[in-house]
Amino acid sequence: MRLLLAEDDPMLGDGLRAGLRQQGFQVDWVRDGLAAEREIASGDYQAAVLDLGLPQKDGLEVLQALRRKKITTPVLVLTARDTVPDRIKGLDLGADDYVIKPVDLFELGARLRSLVRRAHGLVQDVLNCGNVQMNLAARQVLMDGQAVSLSTREFDLLHALMLNMGRVLSREQLEQQLYSWGYEVESNAIEVHIHHLRKKLRADLIQTLRGVGYMLLRPKDPT
Repeated sequence: MRLLLAEDDPMLGDGLRAGLRQQGFQVDWVRDGLAAEREIASGDYQAAVLDLGLPQKDGLEVLQALRRKKITTPVLVLTARDTVPDRIKGLDLGADDYVIKPVDLFELGARLRSLVRRAHGLVQDVLNCGNVQMNLAARQVLMDGQAVSLSTREFDLLHALMLNMGRVLSREQLEQQLYSWGYEVESNAIEVHIHHLRKKLRADLIQTLRGVGYMLLRPKDPT
């Protein structure tokens, strides 16, 4: 799951990025409001963590501008402004969640998973596709009740496909969700991960639409 972190404090930003990466998130970090608005508007992120006290453009201004443009990326506001009016203003301007500093990193991770889950109309941290089950909090995949060992990239790729079950995702879309800044992506990286997933799970789990992309088919209801 790829996130944008907008935080101008170097020590806090570094700690947040490291802690979220340990929980399996792919994190890009910007340090001012203009960069935050530009990157969130790109559509490359499943969620964003937005500090309010950003230079160049305040976080509330960023949030307001994004919502005016109909950009629906889930945004978690992270701030030291802890008065009730501040929280109400942030939520009214389109924040999806609001966390007061200092924040527990595991709570932050859980809240971000919840935002992404709700954005896709899901009610729990467990995704299912036939006999394949994914537990997001535990980062565990089961097939027929048995644990399957996946690499970080394989897990993230399967997660992206399960969130978009029945919808085709192009190679470029999948790369955007799997890789944060600074990674060199091999031209066949997605194909290699797809191949490994098919070997570890089911050969027919992931459908290839040649020249278009990949998708998971929704399981048919039992008759």
